[in-house]
Amino acid sequence: MTAPNADTLAAAAKAAGKKGLPPVHLWNPPFCGDLDMRIARDGTWWYLGTPIGRAPLVKLFSSILKREGDAYFLVTPVEKVGIRVDDAPLLAVDFAAEGTGRNQRLTFVTRTEDEAVAGRDHPIRVERSADGEPSPYILIRSNLWALIDRKSFYRLVELGCHEPHEGASWFGLWSSGEFFPVIPSVELP
Repeated sequence: MTAPNADTLAAAAKAAGKKGLPPVHLWNPPFCGDLDMRIARDGTWWYLGTPIGRAPLVKLFSSILKREGDAYFLVTPVEKVGIRVDDAPLLAVDFAAEGTGRNQRLTFVTRTEDEAVAGRDHPIRVERSADGEPSPYILIRSNLWALIDRKSFYRLVELGCHEPHEGASWFGLWSSGEFFPVIPSVELP
């Protein structure tokens, strides 16, 4: 069986997702092969080496995205194709903050218009490269993380505070009653 093309997947996704996100977690169709599709670190979707410039099409594809282990797939009730993801499959491009301190609530929005309120079900995590460069993420849905873009991360840092965490002081963020550590306080200049 050959892998379907992007048009076939788009039509199936449109039909499946008429009311909200399709239930991809319930679908386990046979694997049909890999598709020459890639999500770059900056959130750009590529197909056959060309960026997909139509935002509604990217949003449609993101609605049928599924992660299994470290692999990513576009799935419909009858087909499953592999795609490549450079870092995170989604990109958080903005957030709104309500309240302050422990009562703060951070609501993120992705480039594909997903929304998530940081909290127990949507944690924030920050990974640091060998040279100390932070990469912040928020869990959006069904094991799909969004990289938080740089401008949003700089705004988040302005809302941070120092709190005890695992026996040490950490700089981090509060949202929905949860504290999300960013960096040990002693490592800040």
